[in-house]
Amino acid sequence: MTTTNLRYDIAIVGGGPAGLSAAYKASILGANVILFEKDDSIAHNIRTSGVSWIEDIEKLGISKDHYNPITNYSLISPSNEVTISGDTAKSCVLNVRMTYQFLAFLAAEAGAEIMVRSNVTNVITDSKNRAVGLKVSTPKGDLAINCKLVIDASGFTSSVGRKLRSVNEWKRYGVGAEYECYCEHVDPATWTLMVGHTYSDAGYAWVFPVSKNRVRIGIGVGRPESNIDPMQKLHWIFEKKLKPLDRLGKIQPIELHYGFIPNEGLRESSVSDGFIMVGDSAGQSNPLVLEGIRYAIEFGRLAGEIGSRSLTRDSEKASLMVYEQIVRKRVESKIKAALKVQARWIGLSDDEWDKEIDILRDLSTDEFLDFIKAEFTTVKMMRLALNHPKLAARQLFNIVSKH
Repeated sequence: MTTTNLRYDIAIVGGGPAGLSAAYKASILGANVILFEKDDSIAHNIRTSGVSWIEDIEKLGISKDHYNPITNYSLISPSNEVTISGDTAKSCVLNVRMTYQFLAFLAAEAGAEIMVRSNVTNVITDSKNRAVGLKVSTPKGDLAINCKLVIDASGFTSSVGRKLRSVNEWKRYGVGAEYECYCEHVDPATWTLMVGHTYSDAGYAWVFPVSKNRVRIGIGVGRPESNIDPMQKLHWIFEKKLKPLDRLGKIQPIELHYGFIPNEGLRESSVSDGFIMVGDSAGQSNPLVLEGIRYAIEFGRLAGEIGSRSLTRDSEKASLMVYEQIVRKRVESKIKAALKVQARWIGLSDDEWDKEIDILRDLSTDEFLDFIKAEFTTVKMMRLALNHPKLAARQLFNIVSKH
């Protein structure tokens, strides 16, 4: 079989929010961009529960048509429960398929070429192991893509980085399984986290409403802390109708979602000559609720911008370092602090979780959301410690104020 040789400025691997956002920004700035997605369509397989934050995503151009607004936040442990209610919606549950395809249309309108059902089989390198192109199996046949810059937005697999041997497989990560369901009785303005070993011995379960009568019910498990199969545990939660499922009436699954997310913090390095990693491939996610769509869009656009501007310098590492510097300044300390809180939470027993919820009960909506979002600024942490003098609360906040 013959291989067709093609030349582009930038080749992107992965049609999730990071890759699509990089393709959009680079194309807007005049780069000749091609993006490869291995699935049959953009968002063909949903691998995320879609929780995000309204202020963040609206700044990124994602309109209210793409999400369900959330006003109230319920936490349930085996023997305790609290609902923190707000006056205005701050969080949201994204319509993931609609959001990703919206990002794809933005990229296409900007001039990016998108190829679905296209599997990158190898990375073309020069004598110094610099990425200079890709070999790809596509519906049009085998392609050899020559380019100045490769952007790895392949997600958890970090497939290009691993082919280049610049990164290893993730050692700590979350694996999640969820059903998107018809649900007879659901409050569309309230999402719920269920914590404690009853729900997950190293993670949490959730009920996230997508719209009226449509909800995502799932469980996340941390590896290597636990080897349980999230699908089996999820089925057990359904079978036993653990709270709050006992209040939801008829529940009928209509979609199954399954995915992995890194849980180690940022990669040691996300750039090299002719190469950028972005999104999950670079570890750009919030460990507390294992969400990263907002980071994927923001840093995808940053990768596209820095990458396109680097082309005049052949995308050498020095011309890409500003990307890594901006990412680290923006999120590294937050992610490290969140990992400390997560390490504490994973070790809590059911009884300890019952007490932990009493700590969280005293928080205002904004304080709770800052905490869950991993917005651990020094000022916010000091204010929290002053406003909540309980010893246990001070201990919790001290964990994140020493990052």
